[in-house]
Amino acid sequence: MEPRYPKLLCFSFALLFSFTFLPNPVSPLSPCSFPAVFNFGDSNSDTGGLSAAFGQAPSPNGETYFGAPAGRFSDGRLIIDFIAESLGLPYLSAYLDALGSNFSHGANFATAGSTIRPQNTTMAQSGYSPISLNVQFVEFSDFRNRSQIFRNRGGVFQELLPKEEDFAAALYTFDIGQNDLTAGYKLNMTTEQVKAYVPDLLDSLSNIIKYVHARGARSFWIHNTGPVGCYPYVMDRFPITAAQVDKHGCASPYNEVAQYFNSRLKGAVAQLRKDLPEAAITYVDVYSVKYRLISQARKQGFMDPFKVCCGHGGKYNYNQAFKCGAKIKVGGKEVVISKSCENPRVRISWDGVHFTEAANKWIFDRIVDGSFSDPPIPLRMACHRVDH
Repeated sequence: MEPRYPKLLCFSFALLFSFTFLPNPVSPLSPCSFPAVFNFGDSNSDTGGLSAAFGQAPSPNGETYFGAPAGRFSDGRLIIDFIAESLGLPYLSAYLDALGSNFSHGANFATAGSTIRPQNTTMAQSGYSPISLNVQFVEFSDFRNRSQIFRNRGGVFQELLPKEEDFAAALYTFDIGQNDLTAGYKLNMTTEQVKAYVPDLLDSLSNIIKYVHARGARSFWIHNTGPVGCYPYVMDRFPITAAQVDKHGCASPYNEVAQYFNSRLKGAVAQLRKDLPEAAITYVDVYSVKYRLISQARKQGFMDPFKVCCGHGGKYNYNQAFKCGAKIKVGGKEVVISKSCENPRVRISWDGVHFTEAANKWIFDRIVDGSFSDPPIPLRMACHRVDH
């Protein structure tokens, strides 16, 4: 009979090796209990900010899940909604929305069209929101102070506003930068010119994160930017040659800029970890997940990844002049010409700019466990600092 001891010795050595040489194993960590989420960003995570300030995102936005417009530029829920759900929290109310809002579990400062640095144009001229990231921080700082003044008055304010201790225990999410990149192309900049101002963008973002940290934040969940070269609105508006189209049909120059932004963002996050030793900062590679979804659309149960669900005309069913929900007058009556497709659940692009609920859910399901995070830590453990 073959002796058992050598096998047992090998197993013991392997177990010892795994705990000795693997940096800070995640498994012993306990799940965090986030009482609130505070979000900063653009339309990828706007749950009603722009709608509150400039008018509701029109029908058929919101139709799949909410049954009516709900301040989101999608047919249903966004990634930030799935984040809230997974943490056992209600959906985040937009800070700017005065009607029906409940901030006891956090607040959303994101607005569609937001950028990291302020744009020198009006919203009517460029489509970019005046609520840039620095303004979102001012809103947060004001909310941080005034919410406690009102909460201390008791009554309904205690039910609708967060507790003082919730600010330190909350999760702070960031998803912004996409519009800063396309802004340069709208000004006819070259790819190299756009890349040249990326370091300035990330300096601004890092400063805001430091300011938020100084106001008590300790747990950060930061998304990088997506593959903008795969988005119908970019491919429709900005010219590319056949040689600049990759094997999956995306525009390589614009994805190259996004990847450059992301590599610099990852470096900025690494520096923030050094500068903020009390903070747990998770960098989430949503670019890779979104690109995988688009490049493997049919394999994952979706249809043509470039065909817009809610649009009108053009190569991709996208027309900048007739965005989702657009109407025209026919015989004196308003008629919707940019309607939803029959089954949004098999589409990736909702309106040429944003993802469908089905795509958002697919993306969330792949980032929630930490598989695309640095450090590779699940969402529910993002309060733990894991040095590596």
